[in-house]
Amino acid sequence: MIVPIMSFEILGIGTANPAYLIEQSDAADIAKELCLDDDKQKRQMVALYRRSGVKSRHSVLLESPGPGTEDRQSFYYRINTSNDPGPDTVARMAQYESHAPQLVIQAARKALNQANVNPAEITHLVTVSCSGFVAPGFDIELMIELGLSSETARTHVGFMGCHGALNGLRVAKGFTDANPEACVLVCAVELCSLHHQYGWNPQQIVANSLFADGAAALVGRRRTEARSTETWSISANGSNLIPNSREMMSWRIGNNGFEMGLSPEVPGLIKDSLPAWIEQWLSRFQLQVDQIKSWIIHPGGPRILQATGEALNLPAEQVAPSQKVLEELGNMSSPTVLFIMERLQQAKAELPCVMLGFGPGLVVEAALIQ
Repeated sequence: MIVPIMSFEILGIGTANPAYLIEQSDAADIAKELCLDDDKQKRQMVALYRRSGVKSRHSVLLESPGPGTEDRQSFYYRINTSNDPGPDTVARMAQYESHAPQLVIQAARKALNQANVNPAEITHLVTVSCSGFVAPGFDIELMIELGLSSETARTHVGFMGCHGALNGLRVAKGFTDANPEACVLVCAVELCSLHHQYGWNPQQIVANSLFADGAAALVGRRRTEARSTETWSISANGSNLIPNSREMMSWRIGNNGFEMGLSPEVPGLIKDSLPAWIEQWLSRFQLQVDQIKSWIIHPGGPRILQATGEALNLPAEQVAPSQKVLEELGNMSSPTVLFIMERLQQAKAELPCVMLGFGPGLVVEAALIQ
């Protein structure tokens, strides 16, 4: 595969999860006892968790390896009244400040080691997160703990949701396109389990059943020569705001955590709008959908994966890597696509590859990897 000039070469990638994971059946049992009194609602909650496509998830809040439900966590308490909303946002952000840096540092160390890049060579640090806010943030912790130069240029991509890492990659490519000497570290971390919502709201329960914690990082430089190579490079980025979709997906800060809104109409909207745009976008690079050998599809949920596969007429094996990450690790929001990329690289998947993510707007973000 000949890689175009001015592409962003991925030199190394690393991922990290919290130490402990929980089986989805145990997570459902804990959630129903914490947050609900009504027996019918408890049964419905368990059914929603079962249909999530998730079998296990990691969380920074888990305090023991399990299995089972006893003494797994102490942050979320059982409702005191039917209107009890759970821990406030201040308490949740304290957990984010405590746990996010150490998790993303693990991922960044792995990426730097794989890339064989000295931390002092990093000129730009791009950080991505939508599940917490604090300043000084984990970008400063990365600089200190990794030994980056004090002159490293920092850029934060914040509150953009599940496609945030694609925005971070676009920023990284922009830096290397502009400066042939730039070496960029991209780091994404999300602690979605801090935003578990109490009470009976089917949209919130679906979000509760899907989201998980994780971090991912990659190191890249500009590739200035067209040559055959085994490394992957991002040669182009794309973005498309779907008309009349503003309330289809939302992510808002509440008094008791961040509240996810996910309309059941999203899969249908993807099926209707994605094919024409993808075909038009790929045509700019003399490519068609059936020429794409591998796909990294952000697994927002099983119905979103199914809708994307059907919209693009993809064979099951091209959707399977995204489905497997959802099953084993849950939806970790922005880092998730980088987990899928890491697995595809390890499996020596064929190129070209397209990475897709969907986020509030409703916006489709894409990257072409060659």
